[in-house]
Amino acid sequence: MFYHVKELQYNARVSKPDPRFARLLLEQFGGCNGELKAAMQYFVQAFGCKNPYPDKYDMLMDIATEEFSHLEIVGATIQMLLTGVNGELKLASETDELSTVLNGKTAKENYIHEAMINPHFFAVTGGGPAVTDSNGNPWMGSYVSAMGDLTVDLRANMADESKAKLVYENLMQFTDDPYVKDTLRFLMTREVAHFQMFEAALNTIKPNFPPGILQSDPKHSNTYYNLSKGDPHKGPWNEGESTQLGETWQYIEDPIKYVNETNGLVNSRAEGTDRTDESVAKHNDALAKERYEEISSATPPADIKWNTYDQKKTTKLKK
Repeated sequence: MFYHVKELQYNARVSKPDPRFARLLLEQFGGCNGELKAAMQYFVQAFGCKNPYPDKYDMLMDIATEEFSHLEIVGATIQMLLTGVNGELKLASETDELSTVLNGKTAKENYIHEAMINPHFFAVTGGGPAVTDSNGNPWMGSYVSAMGDLTVDLRANMADESKAKLVYENLMQFTDDPYVKDTLRFLMTREVAHFQMFEAALNTIKPNFPPGILQSDPKHSNTYYNLSKGDPHKGPWNEGESTQLGETWQYIEDPIKYVNETNGLVNSRAEGTDRTDESVAKHNDALAKERYEEISSATPPADIKWNTYDQKKTTKLKK
């Protein structure tokens, strides 16, 4: 159950109207890395966690709800930046608030032209935010990633928080308004906080690599193919031990020769690893059983209810 509190989570302010930056800020309102996308993504992901991972359900719902509050902050900031668009700017009034930041007819016409780059502000929304990105592309449900595997979803969320953080970082370069920068800095910082929350939640799920149930084929999990011309570059991604499986990287210097010699990799052998097809099969079965029991044991077979309400509190409210 959602409850709207009229005061914003963060005290958003602007020094003066700026329709040009309002257009840019739409990227975080209805864009592919924006607050609406984040809110809907975590909201959708949470449903599958309700029974098997109630703690993760609460976390995802809490963060989703905060993202909705961030959407409200972005929308409010856009609305303040558009002060004058719906009324005075349409009438080209010489006494409106917007005219005080402009010098002369030419400056005003140029300013209106900049605002009109996004016609939604004039023709559709009446001087308010639109559920689009900065180029007017409508928000799409395909932005939302929810795979039904919590380890996959949490990794996706960490990547998305990183992308959203970078968008705010870039947006801060295009405004000189100290109040707007202050709001953007707050929103950017919350992306950093959420990244750490998702990372910590992921680390409570063991094992969590590789994502999903099935383990990787030991014949191919630690091979690195030299597919670049010139002197090879070495690093922890192709030499030493792999980060998660602890296998020794096998550097394939001549991939074409290797593929031909192994009959298109069909006859390749597992090297640099203790894992075998047999050990992988046992791990697959054990993990599949563990995950199945986690979900099935937490889901009642009949009389399924999302919540159990406190009847005493309900009775008191009726009285």
